[in-house]
Amino acid sequence: MAAPVKSPSSNELAAVLGPAEVVWAGIVDGIRAQFAPLDLQWKPSKSEFGRICLLQHKKRTLLYLTPEKKEITVAIVLGERAYALAMASAIPAKIKQLFSAARPYAEGRGIRFLVNSTCDIPVVTKLVEIKATPK
Repeated sequence: MAAPVKSPSSNELAAVLGPAEVVWAGIVDGIRAQFAPLDLQWKPSKSEFGRICLLQHKKRTLLYLTPEKKEITVAIVLGERAYALAMASAIPAKIKQLFSAARPYAEGRGIRFLVNSTCDIPVVTKLVEIKATPK
């Protein structure tokens, strides 16, 4: 497992994200509102930014965020139960299509997609809500 790395400064994050900084803050704040306490853990990544942020609640990783130029790569893994809930929910068809095409593993089905608008925040928070739905 990769060792934690130094968190980027807010200026460093803002320089990479540009206008997507508002989206980043909206995603983190939206998830924090539902899952307090929320820990942001940074790990090394092969992305251009060199780091990926894991949003964790009680040591469970809910979401992965990778800062990109003017956008954010969101990654999430849903178990089969959460996958079924997601497919029955009102999330956008393009997200459902990504999950349908994702190969199922023991951990679940993982997808990655880009977000760069505040319109994407409710979709991301809904996916995390679905993932954390109790049995």
